[in-house]
Amino acid sequence: MKIKKLNNNKVAIIMGSQSDYSVMKDCEKILKLLKVKYQTLIVSAHRTPKRMFQFAETAEKNGFGAIVAGAGGAAHLAGMVASLTTLPVLGVPMETKKIKGLDSLLSMAQMPKGVPVGCLAIDGAFNAGVLAASIIGNFDTKVKSNLEKWRRLQTQSIKKKPK
Repeated sequence: MKIKKLNNNKVAIIMGSQSDYSVMKDCEKILKLLKVKYQTLIVSAHRTPKRMFQFAETAEKNGFGAIVAGAGGAAHLAGMVASLTTLPVLGVPMETKKIKGLDSLLSMAQMPKGVPVGCLAIDGAFNAGVLAASIIGNFDTKVKSNLEKWRRLQTQSIKKKPK
């Protein structure tokens, strides 16, 4: 998998399967709005483990500053990637049919000591994108400025009284 390097100012959005994209595209939407560079890939911990290892072991070298990993069911993707890189990994548990995503949430939230995953809400890809932008904003002043402006506009959009 060839990924060009871009100075640690971009976000990797990874997911276990094509079906996860319907949720993960919300992460793309906010990153695009905030002008954060990103790349979206399908990287399954179970079905493409070699691809996952290669991605995780080269993510920093390839210019990523944060990784957003969405997966459902056993949801091992975020934890496995976190075990292979020191980059921040933000987990997005996907809603599942049988137990509504609680399995995915617990898989990400209950990581062993020393291998953290920042776990967001079930189907919380939008907030994962905001958090990833916040991380990138620590070393990219343009992203920080875009995020600050977006937050101000969000605050201003809230009415004082219902109509």
